[in-house]
Amino acid sequence: MSNPSYPYTVLAREGWPFIALFLLLTVLAGIFAPWWAGIPFFLLFLFSVQFFRDPARALPAALAGGILCPADGRVIAIEMVEDPYLQRQALKISIFMNVFDVHVNRLPIGGTVQQRWYFPGKFFNAALDKASLENERNALWLRTEDGQDVTVVQVAGLVARRILCYVRPEEQVGTGQRFGFIRFGSRVDTYLPLSAQALVHLGQRVRSGAEWIAQLEQGG
Repeated sequence: MSNPSYPYTVLAREGWPFIALFLLLTVLAGIFAPWWAGIPFFLLFLFSVQFFRDPARALPAALAGGILCPADGRVIAIEMVEDPYLQRQALKISIFMNVFDVHVNRLPIGGTVQQRWYFPGKFFNAALDKASLENERNALWLRTEDGQDVTVVQVAGLVARRILCYVRPEEQVGTGQRFGFIRFGSRVDTYLPLSAQALVHLGQRVRSGAEWIAQLEQGG
C-alpha cells in the first residue's frame, strides 16, 4: 500500500476501528447493563481519541537543506554514530514518543525512497539506547534531489506492538508527508550526513511536521 494522500486532520485512520469499538461497547453497556458498566469502555474510548489524534500541521518557513521533525516527542539523543543501514558515520537524532504524544510519523525530507527494511525484534523501553538496534523497527533510506542520503527509522517500544509504514522503494515522496504510525509508545531515529547541523537540543520537546530539527550542508 502506498502512502495515503487522503486529507485526514483530526483522527488518524489507524485508530478508527479502536474508537468505533470502544464507543459501541460503551453504548451497549449503557443499554444492557448498569450505567457504571460502561465506564471502562468510555475511558478506553477517550484514550483512543487522544492517542490517535492527527492534528493538521503547517510546514515551517522554508529552510535550505532543512530536516523536518518526523515525530512528536522529546529529543533523547544527538550523537555521531555508525549508521547501521548505510554503513557510514552519521549524525543521529532520536525522538522518544510516549503514549500521550501524537504518533503519526512524517518524512523529514523529500526525495526518492531507495530502500526499506523491516526487522522483527524485542520490545525494550524505546528511551533506551539499545532499542535502536534490538527492538522491532522499520527503516527507510531516502535520497534527496541533490544526492544526499537520510535514514529514518521507526522503532517499536515497550508497549508498542505494531509499526505501520506506507511508502515503498522507488517512490517519490515529499517533505512532511505522512508515512507511518506506531502503536503505542516508541521512538524515531534519523541518521544524517556528518556535515549536518542539529537545530535542536537534548530534552527539547518537538512536533512532527512543524519544525526543523537539523540542516544539511548545501552541495554536500
